[in-house]
Amino acid sequence: MKQITSSEELGALIHSMRKSQKITQEKLAAYSGVGIRFIKELERGKPTCEIQKVLTVLQMLGLTVNIESKAGEL
Repeated sequence: MKQITSSEELGALIHSMRKSQKITQEKLAAYSGVGIRFIKELERGKPTCEIQKVLTVLQMLGLTVNIESKAGEL
């Protein structure tokens, strides 16, 4: 599990996973139903990307999001 604390870190992770799976930005955009510009901005860490689109891209790469409370209250 990797802890992500910024949009830049999330973008870098998405970029790394896409590259490791040998998927182009164009193909990832098409598979995810988003535009190529969205993928480029997401990988650059744009902080205002739509969360639903981000979740869709993560799912297409086989990634999941887990939320944990530091206080253990979830």
